[in-house]
Amino acid sequence: MSKIAISLDSACDLTKELIEKFDFKIIPFGVTMGDRFFYDGEVDTLEIFEYADKNKVLPKTNAVNEEAFKEHFGKILETYDAIIHFDISSEMSSAYNNAVNAAKNFKNVYCVDSRTLSTGISLLAIYAKKLTETMDDPEKIVEKVKERIDNVQVSFIIERLDYLYRGGRCSGLALLGANLLKLRPEIEVKNGVMKNTEKFRGRMQDCVTKYCRATLEKYNNPDKSVIFITHSKATPEMVAAAREVVNEYGFENIYETTAGCTVSSHCGKNTLGILYINL
Repeated sequence: MSKIAISLDSACDLTKELIEKFDFKIIPFGVTMGDRFFYDGEVDTLEIFEYADKNKVLPKTNAVNEEAFKEHFGKILETYDAIIHFDISSEMSSAYNNAVNAAKNFKNVYCVDSRTLSTGISLLAIYAKKLTETMDDPEKIVEKVKERIDNVQVSFIIERLDYLYRGGRCSGLALLGANLLKLRPEIEVKNGVMKNTEKFRGRMQDCVTKYCRATLEKYNNPDKSVIFITHSKATPEMVAAAREVVNEYGFENIYETTAGCTVSSHCGKNTLGILYINL
C-alpha cells in the first residue's frame, strides 16, 4: 500500500489539533505588516486587526513561492511515496501555480486547485485522507476529490465592510449604506472567487442564526460527516448561535476553528462561516 501524504497551504485555517489528527503537512503563507514579516499562524489575529485599524491598511499576504514548495515537497517525500497537495483558489493567489511548477521536479506530487478558501480547502483534504484508507493510487484519489470541488459550501457573514472596502472588494457607497442600515453581508465563494450573495440586518448574534438557517436551507443535502464553524475571533455568543443551529442537523463532527491571516485580513473581526460539503 502506498504511503500518501496530504499537504495544504495555511489558508486552510485548521487548528494544530486537527492538523495532527489528520496528519496533514502544512506550508505557511507569509504576512507583511509594515516592515514586519511573519508566517501565517505565528501571530494572533488580534494583532492583524490592531494593525489594520490603526494604519487603515490591510496586511499583505505573500503566496508560497516555488522554491519553498520544492523544499516542502522534497522533505515530505523522504518518508512518503506520494503527495496530494491542496491550495487556496488560484483566482485568489499564485500559490497553486507555484506549487504546480515545483511539482514538476518530482514524479509523484499531485496539486489540487481547491477553488475555495479557509476550511473549505480542509473539507477536500479530509475527503482525500479518507480515500487513502482504501485506495493507493493518488491519481484516482485526485479524480474523486475534484468531483467534489463544486459541492463545497463556503460562506461567511461579515460584521463590518471596512476591511472589504480597504481591499477593494466593495465601494464607499456600499460601505456607508451597510453602516447606516446595520447590514451584515454574506460572502460566498463561487467559481473560485468571493461574491456578496445575501444581506442580513440586526445585531450579529441574531444575524448569525438567520445566516446559518438560510445556508442550510439553501444547501440542504449536506455530507453530515463533518462541518466547520470558522470565525475570525467572533464573540462566544455568535459561535453559540451557530452551534445551536448546526446541532439540529445531526452532523457527526462539528469542528470550530479560528480563521488565519487570509480570511481575517480581508474580512475583519467577527466574521463567521459554516462550511461543509453539499452532496
